[in-house]
Amino acid sequence: MFKTRVTEILGIQYPIIQGSMLRVSRAQLAAAVSNAGGLGIIASATFSTAKELREEIRRAKSLTDKPFGVNINLFPATRTIPNEEFIDTLIEEGVGVVETSGQRSPEPYIERLKKGNVKVIHKAATVRHAVKGEQAGADIVAVTGFENGGNIGVDDVTTFVLVPRTVDSVKVPVVAGGGIADGRGFLAALALGAEGVVMGTRFMATHECPIHPKYKEWMVRSTERDTLVVLKSIQNAHRVLKNKAAEKIQKMEAKGDPLEELFTVIRGEIGRRVIEEGELEVGLALCGLNVGLIKEVISVKALIDGIINEARTIGERLNSMGVFAQNVEL
Repeated sequence: MFKTRVTEILGIQYPIIQGSMLRVSRAQLAAAVSNAGGLGIIASATFSTAKELREEIRRAKSLTDKPFGVNINLFPATRTIPNEEFIDTLIEEGVGVVETSGQRSPEPYIERLKKGNVKVIHKAATVRHAVKGEQAGADIVAVTGFENGGNIGVDDVTTFVLVPRTVDSVKVPVVAGGGIADGRGFLAALALGAEGVVMGTRFMATHECPIHPKYKEWMVRSTERDTLVVLKSIQNAHRVLKNKAAEKIQKMEAKGDPLEELFTVIRGEIGRRVIEEGELEVGLALCGLNVGLIKEVISVKALIDGIINEARTIGERLNSMGVFAQNVEL
């Protein structure tokens, strides 16, 4: 059994958290992750109203009796996100975990969440934002390195450096993300001082993930060389799969095109067509470098069981090599 402060705080079997992904982190995926021993997360920003979020939470509760969480998006957005109403709703529905993510501090929401008996994970892409999350009152901080899919922050620091730097800078437990797809990455994160991992890209290539089958097949075909970083020109860098839309954005940025022009390619409706309808070239497709480690689409349970079993096998090999002062049972 993998017992860390993360598993104890969240009440889960394995310290594996499914990252929040817009339009992707829905009830069916979150429930599958929780049922397999991890912590599933619903992305609240997928929804326009608190009523829609309430329905999704109730759907998840009908699919699992295990803990799951809701993400509150603190990134800049082109539309108003009713986070105040979302928080009221998740507290009323008895959701026990919130993941906040973004460049803004979760401080304005912490007191309400604590009064509602909600544990807070603050996810960031830099050490300084992780520290601010701890100072605001987060129970756990998660950091995602440059390998991450989607928003990668502005510092371009890899997971192997970001995680130990964060561990050295905070007292609360640290969760590591960025480039993790299997038992090797999971155990490496623990060796760096993290007490859990957060994965987004790898959970996309599962049967329970509600994205178009063509998107999943595209991921299986891709390698670690098939991603691009776009939107650096507007201080909103994202890692995406290489397609016509991503290459067009890179050319537009090189020319210095304004946000209004970029928006014709990156607006939400186009992203929906990529994810839900499988129109793979028309918009941006968020994806991490670890896509190169994905060889097949499998169930969430098979994925999590495989990570744990592989980590245990590696632990046995390291024991046999005399790496540990005494035998360590994982």
